[in-house]
Amino acid sequence: MALNQQEMAKLRLTMAPASASFDIDTPRWDQTTFVGRLKHFFNITDPRTVLVSEQELDRAKVLVQGCRAGVVPPGTSQEQLLYAKKLYDSAFHPDSGEKMNLIGRMSFQVPGGMAITGFMLQFYRTVPAVVFWQWVNQSFNALVNYTNRNAACPISLTQIGVAYVTATSTALATAVGLNLYTKRAPPLVARWVPFAAVAAANCVNIPMMRQQELINGIAVTDENNNELGLSKRAAAKGITQVVISRIAMAAPGMIILPIIMEQLEKFPFMKRIRVLHAPLQVTLVGGFLLFMVPAACALFPQRCCMALSSLEPELRAHIVATHGDKVPYVYFNKGL
Repeated sequence: MALNQQEMAKLRLTMAPASASFDIDTPRWDQTTFVGRLKHFFNITDPRTVLVSEQELDRAKVLVQGCRAGVVPPGTSQEQLLYAKKLYDSAFHPDSGEKMNLIGRMSFQVPGGMAITGFMLQFYRTVPAVVFWQWVNQSFNALVNYTNRNAACPISLTQIGVAYVTATSTALATAVGLNLYTKRAPPLVARWVPFAAVAAANCVNIPMMRQQELINGIAVTDENNNELGLSKRAAAKGITQVVISRIAMAAPGMIILPIIMEQLEKFPFMKRIRVLHAPLQVTLVGGFLLFMVPAACALFPQRCCMALSSLEPELRAHIVATHGDKVPYVYFNKGL
């Protein structure tokens, strides 16, 4: 149960001045390197955070906001502040500060993705099974994509519906078409059909769900977070990187696991326990996703950088006219 406004106000009243030397928004790890970003995303995509209560998440938000304002509860340690920031980053949107729905959070990618992907890889032989699990997967992806969009660009319910239907149709057409095409192909090739469908759908689902960013542009800022304008080119760059990341997130589990299962199913003991094949695949997919969710998120910086020379001529001219040569690069949140 979430904290009400009165409880949150009482919590704020107990706060004392924070240490001036500690900046809670300074990343713990270097975000300009892949390893630094990997450590960061291992921290905030920790699937254990989905079990944290709503009240604890609200307390973490109050603590983070208080620390930003320079006040924290007396006796609060730096470790407690860092844990609060971990919970805040895992559950609240970086643009709006609003709490994200549980299923759409990146910390839910392992438990949610392992179940859906495991069943997609297990039930790939019949068209009804392919249709059902691709529909479930695209419904899940649509929610994740909407939750992790750049929140500065609102999207209407109609646009959400069109994006969902288009992506689901693409996934189903790819999966069913390839499923029928590979009937005479080696069994392993048929096992890779779900990945082809997922990759194709990601190329449609994410741009469609974030179409307002492509139509109107997303806010770009200088290095001090001062807004400079809206850029469609920045939106295209950010969305492209997200598409690549999502495909990379799914690739190892959906490409390597079918090879493993193809070999395992040749053993007599595996033929005797067919009922356990699906749970086994779900578990193995979870192992892949535990590493691949943070690794894929870390492929590109969350705070994306773009050279001024790469922006639209009109926006570039406006920035130069306003700031001269003081802004060689612009920054924006690419989303996840």
